[in-house]
Amino acid sequence: MDMLKKESKKRVREEKMDPNSTLSGEGQAMAAIEHRSFARIGFLGNPSDVYFGRTISLTIGNFWASVKLEPSQHLVIKPHPFHDLVQFTSLDHLLNRLQNEGYYGGVRLLMAICKVFRNYCKENDIQLHQGNFSLSYDTNIPRQTGLSGSSAIVSAALNCLLDFYNVRHLIKVQVRPNIVLSAEKELGIVAGLQDRVAQVYGGLVHMDFSKEHMDKLGHGIYTPMDISLLPPLHLIYAENPSDSGKVHSMVRQRWLDGDEFIISSMKEVGNLAEEGRTALLNKDHSKLVELMNLNFDIRRRMFGDECLGAMNIEMVEVARRVGAASKFTGSGGAVVVFCPEGPSQVKLLEEECRKSGFMLQPVKIAPSCLNDSDIQTL
Repeated sequence: MDMLKKESKKRVREEKMDPNSTLSGEGQAMAAIEHRSFARIGFLGNPSDVYFGRTISLTIGNFWASVKLEPSQHLVIKPHPFHDLVQFTSLDHLLNRLQNEGYYGGVRLLMAICKVFRNYCKENDIQLHQGNFSLSYDTNIPRQTGLSGSSAIVSAALNCLLDFYNVRHLIKVQVRPNIVLSAEKELGIVAGLQDRVAQVYGGLVHMDFSKEHMDKLGHGIYTPMDISLLPPLHLIYAENPSDSGKVHSMVRQRWLDGDEFIISSMKEVGNLAEEGRTALLNKDHSKLVELMNLNFDIRRRMFGDECLGAMNIEMVEVARRVGAASKFTGSGGAVVVFCPEGPSQVKLLEEECRKSGFMLQPVKIAPSCLNDSDIQTL
């Protein structure tokens, strides 16, 4: 808890407004609010979060989504000039855009979290004032890289709503990932709680999603860890990745059908997070190498190469060719890498990525984003 307080940062930017603009209940001019939510890396245990498993995840400062809330006369959801583009130079431009970016931008995400947030407050007798606002967003998280770009927009928007309505102290931190996930489920997005927990808490978090906890509490047990425990990590991703949304489909059904191989394999993957927590605390880097590689190998056995995709597998293999440990950050599209031999090994990795046409970046760990008010709800 002391660590959280030390790292706590409130990511709210206040801007002066015209005194004749939207007023709060006390007649005071209300300030604009802006929050960032960072990309997420599943370090160990994924994808067992949707199978009552355990994971360790971290947020990274390399990429983020930001949402800005400004009090206004009417409730307005502002489309992004690039991600919600509706004007094109030609039919070919439209077609090319849809092939690369898909049909959906962030407007639907903002609308969904507004609906889910309002319903949650109503169901839990949390009173909201009648003020209106406009919401806008921006993001630099690469699409389809398994870095949780959609949930970053939703979690940043939730933070804005918590502050605008001054209800941060009334909604427990542990519950907020469920609210974010509910908003995405509104849109048919299939996902688990891991990403949302990481982005709500920030930093490095161990998560236990055992059925006992989920049934009793409605959420898992989330334990923040010191980010200094992590060794230097790197991120490999493709500029034009394949869709990561197909990865869970067949395995999920087999798990629901009681397939013993899938059930035992998911349990094994979840146990890697427990072993990983011990390895991090002991600074046992050789063990981390073993666990990261094993995490991907078990996943590959469950899902199969066709489901994972040739490009995603190649990103993992590129790292392994130089002796580095590697695994998916999420469902595919990006890979987290640990080079235990240090800078000389990173140099070799840089060359391999260059030859293969992949992007490589050192990971910048984003610390906990919980402030004192958040911590008091834990």
